[in-house]
Amino acid sequence: MLSVFAEASGYLPHASCDLSARLYAAAAQIQSLYHEAQWLLEQSFPQTAQGTYLDQHAQLRGITRGVATCAVGTLRFGVPAALESDLTIRSGTVCMTSAGIRFTTTEDAVLQAGSLHVDVPAVAVEPGKAGNAAAGTITIMAAMPVGIKGCTNPEAFSGGDDEESDEALRSRLLDTYRRLPNGANAAYYEQTALSYTGVAAASAVGRPRGVGTVDLYVATDAGIPDAELLGKIKNYLQEKREISVDLQVLAPEPAPVNISVSLKNAAGFTFSDAKAAADAALRGAFTGVLLGKGVTLAYLGNLLYDLDSVANYRITSPAADVEPSPTTLPTLGTVTITEWGS
Repeated sequence: MLSVFAEASGYLPHASCDLSARLYAAAAQIQSLYHEAQWLLEQSFPQTAQGTYLDQHAQLRGITRGVATCAVGTLRFGVPAALESDLTIRSGTVCMTSAGIRFTTTEDAVLQAGSLHVDVPAVAVEPGKAGNAAAGTITIMAAMPVGIKGCTNPEAFSGGDDEESDEALRSRLLDTYRRLPNGANAAYYEQTALSYTGVAAASAVGRPRGVGTVDLYVATDAGIPDAELLGKIKNYLQEKREISVDLQVLAPEPAPVNISVSLKNAAGFTFSDAKAAADAALRGAFTGVLLGKGVTLAYLGNLLYDLDSVANYRITSPAADVEPSPTTLPTLGTVTITEWGS
């Protein structure tokens, strides 16, 4: 602006004069307007929108962002020797992992006289994949119930998921433009199912039982959907489907994937750290979004190698990629994690 002013007037203002200061202030405001206009342009299109503005684009297509969910499981409270009186564990009792991930019981329980332990349903306090704790990793009681001497989780906690990211939501949103539903194609059935809260994936199969038949497979964030959700989707689609179409809304067939892997812990971490992190990462990856997809060794390897506590890994099972099928949902089977070289 100074150079243009000098060219038009034949006079170049000194850097410390009042006119220079005014031009500097004007230039700063104009630059801010340029940035604001660029940001506004980006929020105007689903390809570049972010946050709540991307949510608004998604709502125009009947899509909502996936919410974060809390992992669920069972906590076991015990004593070293059987007692002659009952011990009460109140709902809301909090236990933790060594990393400080907290879990709370969801109902009252009683350790009966003569018993060594009692199992109590529990849920992670905070939503997210961090709550998918490996078996045996929840060992700290924030406030020890009277008489109880220890706690653990006999099985892994699962079902915890983070809030859907912008890129994941954007991918689903743009897919509705690439595959426009017309009331009769697979995109229509799948996108209708995905509009229900908790549905993570849907797969429509045409003519599975002959001409005029459609099977719609649905998976939730936790995996296999319950009968109530399947019934809601089916009842809605029965009213909207094409005439003479025989429609079924089904849960996918679970396809357990047994994983065996040996790990080398990174410097500054113990093998226990690496094992717990790997177990949580693997459990967090096997959600309903895998419906109709395969599980590649590269996918599993990336999950492990991205962990700070893992320096190297060797997968011995599965021996090959798990091929996709539109009617099956890969689920996590047994997980065996051993130390590298053992």
